[in-house]
Amino acid sequence: MNKLGRITLVILVVCAALFGGTVELQKSQGYTQANTLTLYNWGDYIDPALVKKFERQTGYHVSIETFDSNEAMYTKIKQGGTAYDLAVPSEYMIEKMRKANLLKPIDHHRLTGYQNIGTNFLNQPFDPGNRYSLPYFWGTLGIIYNDQLVKKPVTHWADLWSPDYRGQLMVVDSARDMMAVGLISNGRSVNSTNPVVLKAAKDKLDQMAPNVKAIVADEIKMYMVQNEASVAVTWSGEAAEMLANNPHLHYVIPAEGSNLWFDNLVIPKTAKHEKAAYAFLNFMLTPKNAAQNAAYIGYSTPNIPAKSLLPKSTRTNPGYYPSQKVLNRLQVYSDLSPTTVGLYNDLFLEFKMQH
Repeated sequence: MNKLGRITLVILVVCAALFGGTVELQKSQGYTQANTLTLYNWGDYIDPALVKKFERQTGYHVSIETFDSNEAMYTKIKQGGTAYDLAVPSEYMIEKMRKANLLKPIDHHRLTGYQNIGTNFLNQPFDPGNRYSLPYFWGTLGIIYNDQLVKKPVTHWADLWSPDYRGQLMVVDSARDMMAVGLISNGRSVNSTNPVVLKAAKDKLDQMAPNVKAIVADEIKMYMVQNEASVAVTWSGEAAEMLANNPHLHYVIPAEGSNLWFDNLVIPKTAKHEKAAYAFLNFMLTPKNAAQNAAYIGYSTPNIPAKSLLPKSTRTNPGYYPSQKVLNRLQVYSDLSPTTVGLYNDLFLEFKMQH
């Protein structure tokens, strides 16, 4: 055997030992591949205490892998390298995955507590009859402002163009969401595919440019909590975390309407542990567990009995649990063609290049 062959053999032996050690450790803890549930989720999007509780109650081990975008999640599942048992895509991505035949239908007869989900969050266009997904969290796109730094409450998208906020506006680094702001401000659908309409929305955003302090993501929380910006475009769940750390912050859903988003649980086609997946779905449908998760994450729960278990200050806050009248003005994102997605991204990039 040559030197390279000996080195290769040593590497293989070490890898085998490490793998064997990992397997033995899992076995010593009562975990095997047969009783491990693999969850593909957004980062920090479930209360760790609930995961431990599920493991204790069911005997299943939960292995969590995370993603930072719907597109990254879609690519990984489509490649099929890892057999995820559950995943948490957003509404438009559920539609795309359904069309691509990447999901298993959900057997509603195996669910206990499905009736706990509010009818407002079921039978959406992206998944008619909820054949492929179960609501996990929902929320809105809106405006957060600091009452010490603005002259009056911010209640409309149009307010963001006010010269009062020159150099004071933080916006999310999201093409779909910021194009939605431009589209709604022009009285258009957030799912428009018309290039002329989309160009007009981008031109509207360009007029906002003098007010924009930065186009960022998680940094918005720091800027707003530390009183370094007066107004920002953000999501309801992110706003909840900011409000908890600064009593002068307020979150509003603009009167013109906004985006209503959903993150739902799905069972990928390659899932190997369906029994474990349904055990987890039923666990999360339990009101007490759903309420605990909502309290930890800060987003709105679609589980009506769970909502009743939350603090009154939370469940009566119109920013997180808006009235039916407000919900009726909200729009849900649809899956757009790659060409249209590319146009959204290109136009948003043009807007970003001004900063």
